[in-house]
Amino acid sequence: MTAARPRAEDFLELVNRARRGGLKLYIGFAAGVGKTYRMLEEAHALQKRGVDVVLGFIEPHTRAETLALVPGLEVVPRRQVEYRAVTIEEMDVDAILARKPAICIVDEIPHTNAPGSKNKKRYQDVQELLAAGINVIGALNIQHLESLNDVVTKVSGVAIHETVPDRFLKEAVQVVNLDLAVEDLLERLKSGRIYQPEKVPWALDHFFKDANLATLRELALREVAESIERQSETKARTAAGEARGVHARVMVCMSSYPPHAETLLRKGSRMAGRLSGDWFVVYVETPKETPERIDAEAQRHLLGNIELARELGAEVVRLRARDPVPALIDFARSHDVGHIVIGRSAQPWWRQWLGRSVPLRLLQEACDFDVHVVAMAKEPRS
Repeated sequence: MTAARPRAEDFLELVNRARRGGLKLYIGFAAGVGKTYRMLEEAHALQKRGVDVVLGFIEPHTRAETLALVPGLEVVPRRQVEYRAVTIEEMDVDAILARKPAICIVDEIPHTNAPGSKNKKRYQDVQELLAAGINVIGALNIQHLESLNDVVTKVSGVAIHETVPDRFLKEAVQVVNLDLAVEDLLERLKSGRIYQPEKVPWALDHFFKDANLATLRELALREVAESIERQSETKARTAAGEARGVHARVMVCMSSYPPHAETLLRKGSRMAGRLSGDWFVVYVETPKETPERIDAEAQRHLLGNIELARELGAEVVRLRARDPVPALIDFARSHDVGHIVIGRSAQPWWRQWLGRSVPLRLLQEACDFDVHVVAMAKEPRS
C-alpha cells in the first residue's frame, strides 16, 4: 500500500489553525525510500505558492536525483563545529530562529548533535523551532522510534543508537508513510541510487536483508496507521466535547532494579499509544530502598530507567510505602488507570508463592483492572 501523496496546501491548512509551529513527518522503513526527495518536492511546491520556506538541514547522500532538487531553494548555512580536530556541520538553530521562515525543512531528525551544541538531539532543535512558531517538515525512519528500539534490534540484529521519543511522533499534525515494495528498494540499492557502489555488498549482507526490510516495512505501516487513527479519535472526541477516555490510561510498575526495564517501558509506551491514553511509570520506594540504603548500581539503573520513561512520554511517579501492592492499586484507582503492566518475576514459582511476589499479588488483588504480564528473556546484570 502506497500512501496517497498529500497536496502541499494540506499541511498549510493544518498549521494555519495552530498557534505554535506545526510538524509534518515523512516516515520510512529504510534509507532510500524517498523521504528527502519528497520533502524537497514539497518545498518547491510551497515556494511556488508564495510560501516562505527554507532548508534547515538536508542530507542528500550524494544522490543525483535528490541533489538536483536543492537549487532554487533557500539554504540556511550550517554551523561549523570543531570536535577532536574534525569539522562537523550541524543545523544552525539560532540562524533559523533569526530568519524565522514560515516553514523549515529538516532531515535526519534522530541525529545526535556534536558536543557543545545548543541541544543534544536534532529533534530537540525541531521542538525549539516549533515553540517559536516555525512550521517544520521533517523525516525519520521507523527504526529510530524509541519504543520500537528493542524490537528492531531483535529482528535485524543491528543496534540503533539514535532514537526519538514516541511523544515527538505524536506532536505531528500530519504523518506520511513513504511505502515502497522491498523488491523495488533492493533494486534501487543494487543500481547505486542509495549508496556508493562499494557500500552495496555490505548493506545487502547486513541491514538490507529481505526479512529485515519486510519487518521494518510492516512496523512503519502499522505505526503510521495507528498514528492516523489516534489523530482521528482525538479530533472526534474534541468535536463531540468529550474528554479522553480514562480507561485508556496505562500504569507500568517498576521496581528499583528490574533487569528488563527497557522492554517493560517500551511495552507500556506502545500500549498507551494504541489506546491513545496517558501513561504512568510508578516506582514504590520501600524503607529498605531509600536513597541512603539502596546500592549505587541499583540507583544508577533506577535513574537511567526514569530518564528513559520520560523520554518515552510517561509521567514518572515515586511513591513511598512499606507494601508496594496496596500503594500501586490505590494510585491506579485514584488516577483512573485501566491497564496495569508488570514484568514477569524471575523467581522460581515456589519462591513466588512462599514470598507472595508483587506480580503475583497484583494479579490476585487488582481484580478491577486489566493486568498485563510482560514476558522477557533472561539477561544478566550489566
